[in-house]
Amino acid sequence: MFSQFARRSRGKRVSGNRFTSTKNLTQNKKLYWALGASAVLGVSAYTFSSTQQTKASDLVPECAHPPEYPWHHSKPWGSYDHSALRRGYQVYHSVAAACHSMEYIYYRNFVNVLMTEEEAKALALDADEIIDGTFDSEGEPVERPRLLSDPIPAPYANEEQARDTNNGAYPPDLSLIAKNRHGYESYIMALLTGYRDPPAGIELGENMYYNIYFPGCQLAMPPPLVEGSVEYDDGTEASISQMAKDVSVFLAWAANPEHDERHLMGLKAISGLVLMSFPLLYYKRWLWSSFKNREVKFLRKTLKYQKKKRKNF
Repeated sequence: MFSQFARRSRGKRVSGNRFTSTKNLTQNKKLYWALGASAVLGVSAYTFSSTQQTKASDLVPECAHPPEYPWHHSKPWGSYDHSALRRGYQVYHSVAAACHSMEYIYYRNFVNVLMTEEEAKALALDADEIIDGTFDSEGEPVERPRLLSDPIPAPYANEEQARDTNNGAYPPDLSLIAKNRHGYESYIMALLTGYRDPPAGIELGENMYYNIYFPGCQLAMPPPLVEGSVEYDDGTEASISQMAKDVSVFLAWAANPEHDERHLMGLKAISGLVLMSFPLLYYKRWLWSSFKNREVKFLRKTLKYQKKKRKNF
């Protein structure tokens, strides 16, 4: 009797589960239809927008994509080439500082990276004096020599002066330029070495130059690098590719001055985790050894024996 009642109750539960599963199936179908409709709408909207962008891009001449250069500091264990950093600052100071500012770079950032503290102080003293906000007895602002805590002086007082000097073009600040461009420092090196004569059929605008890596292929900045225009202190040959490579590394450092410290911290953390994994693995094996080596015995036979004994009794 009990076994028959259990079978009936099981059948009821099974039928109930079948009913609920059918209900869930209909709900899932509705959900799938909604997801499919939204996916179709999304794909159609993306296709329409891409075709519109393609039509707009047909008006702009196609330019080359900047290549990816194998920078040593881009590797997980790599660091900046400090000789290249020093040469890159020479290129910036000799070529680009007359037009481009570096608002977020201070002379103190150069200490123990590009030069010694004494060299950085001498470099700050050679720069233009700065107005620190104080006034003399006649109410005139006081100028003082620059210190390590002062930024690199900007070539222009404001944007209007910069545009007036450069035929309406505004030279961007180079402090974070390596982060703000697709391709990072590879784009900067490609841009500096990408000046070409315009091909037949392409007319350049007034005071514009043809560059195969710049969007639109027309750039207001003239070719900044000339063979041998910079005399390196270490005697390295100042070719255009060498100068472009050095200043690209320098601008990458300017955008990420903490790069080497983060890489060193990551290597220390990974090394510590690897060393800690061995004692933790031993501790885990020791902790679970008592559970894994346990022997579980079922008492099914003994229960049957006790039932038989009770019946006989």
